[in-house]
Amino acid sequence: MAIHKGRGAVSGRASTRFNLPQRETDGDWLDVAETIDGPARHPATTVTEEHPRSILSFNTSPDIPFDRSINAYRGCEHGCIYCFARPTHAYHDLSPGLDFETKLFAKPDAARLLRETLAKPSYRASTIAMGTNTDPYQPIEGRYRITRSILQVCLETRHPVTITTKSDRVLRDIDLISELARSNLVAVAISVTSMDPKLSRLLEPRAAAPAKRIAALGRLAQAGVPAHVSIAPVIPSITDAYLEEILAAAQAEGIDRATWIMVRLPHEVAPLFREWLEAHFPDRAGKVMATIQSMRGGRDNDPRFFTRMRPSGVWADLFRHRFRVAMKRMGFTRPAIALDCSGFRRPSLDGQLSLL
Repeated sequence: MAIHKGRGAVSGRASTRFNLPQRETDGDWLDVAETIDGPARHPATTVTEEHPRSILSFNTSPDIPFDRSINAYRGCEHGCIYCFARPTHAYHDLSPGLDFETKLFAKPDAARLLRETLAKPSYRASTIAMGTNTDPYQPIEGRYRITRSILQVCLETRHPVTITTKSDRVLRDIDLISELARSNLVAVAISVTSMDPKLSRLLEPRAAAPAKRIAALGRLAQAGVPAHVSIAPVIPSITDAYLEEILAAAQAEGIDRATWIMVRLPHEVAPLFREWLEAHFPDRAGKVMATIQSMRGGRDNDPRFFTRMRPSGVWADLFRHRFRVAMKRMGFTRPAIALDCSGFRRPSLDGQLSLL
């Protein structure tokens, strides 16, 4: 089983959900490939620009607290092995494994498309969520700056937005974010899974180190930005031991709000996660999966509305209790996101703001 340095997935396992062909290398070729071609190279990152007709995605899910979102990118170079968005690559005949973190897509027209949507007379403002599928501050944001251009539109139109990220790159836009915060138009969540940088490199190979994420929370708090630490996802017998340490580190940076989410393994994520466990934690792979299944009705994943985000069973109850006790002891609260939609100003398509 190959381990690719700087990548989360162990394989380029293709999906069979849509009758796509399984890509495999012939065993006889493996015996001679290195002799002929030399050592296998690490998979390189490629970016394809795409030009969709719209940029806002709407949902009616009862399990999430927003009804619209923007994803400036598809695929994510952070390479988090547990990422529930991996299966989206299967729709494009790409592997939810290595392809998801190496074959990326950018949407450079995002700000223009958002402006066109906000300018429609039928549009009604409600908080836009960013970072719900792939990270808006993954490394290629440094080149494309699409997230920044979206925030500029939100600031111009006084449209509320939330940001979820695993990167301290969010600080590059602290000028816009702090200005949005002054009008109660933004909230930021930074996800931290553990305080161990070695474990983080295995779980999230190209995401910021835990200490950098915690420090970024502190910078946001100092700038007056409503920020909270998201302990997400929690992986039993891998990251659950870090709960109290994460909260203490965040508290030391002036953060007093926190949430948590249990790991979810939809569709192709489950076999990829199992491969990762066997490669990095073979001594506890069985225990981890048995615990996850105990919280998901005996399955790797529970896809049902109303229960998919609510793990059940003894282990889930235990962690839930630990979280409540730690929150109470340290004076944390759950973030109440009530951003201001009343100041929304509809733009005109020439870039000017409407007076109506």
